Amino acid sequence: MAWVPAESAVEELMPRLLPVEPCDLTDSFDPNVPPRTPQEYLRIEAAHCPDVVVAQIDPKKLKRKQSVNVSLSGCQPAPEGYSPTLQWQQQQVAQFSTVRQSVNRHRSHWKSQQLDSNVTMPKSEDEEGWKKFCLGERLYAEGAVGPAASESPGIDYVQIGFPPLLSIVSRMNQATVTSVLEYLSNWFGERDFTPELGRWLYALLACLGKPLLPEAHSLIRQLARRCSEVRLLVDSKDDERVPALNLLICLVSRYFDQRDLADEPS
Repeated sequence: MAWVPAESAVEELMPRLLPVEPCDLTDSFDPNVPPRTPQEYLRIEAAHCPDVVVAQIDPKKLKRKQSVNVSLSGCQPAPEGYSPTLQWQQQQVAQFSTVRQSVNRHRSHWKSQQLDSNVTMPKSEDEEGWKKFCLGERLYAEGAVGPAASESPGIDYVQIGFPPLLSIVSRMNQATVTSVLEYLSNWFGERDFTPELGRWLYALLACLGKPLLPEAHSLIRQLARRCSEVRLLVDSKDDERVPALNLLICLVSRYFDQRDLADEPS
């Protein structure tokens, strides 16, 4: 077996980006003299570069969840009389598409608008902070039931939750949109559906970029399945939660192309 020099092995595994002739610093090179040609510059730089570079990675900065589990199970079928018509679903998709276009078109304008002094957006990784910000401290503390009407004059958004104003959601990048969608989906996974939750879920879906990243793909499927589970527990088809739940299932299945989750038209 022929002996292969170490440098040749490195060369074979990692081809050079630019061809550089072997460099011998003992010939005519003077380190105190600037290189006279591009070839001389590349030869000097190449001679001082290590053959192998190891990246210094801080494990603490890696995201907690590196794996993405995508369930292929579908939604629970709608009870009789609860499923929306195909025409209704098509209308919702068309309107949602218009909303997304408007958000994208005016994002720069709304992002430049100054927030009110009482609005402090949590950091992207602050799960509990985002739940309180979106749902309000009362609903966050009480769990499944909405907050009672405030006895004090004015609106206390800290207590009832900040609405998904364009000036707020326009400041959220895709990583934050996905994170908050995950936080609220986790909250919804153990609690009932509320109007505050519905408004934020709709707004986050309107800001969610396409094509979907794997983690976003998994999240919206989880959301649609949860909506179908909660819908089974609703006693009356006239309950105000039914159209809201139908809407979220419709957007996930028909706008984001998760057709296996779609409701069969009534």
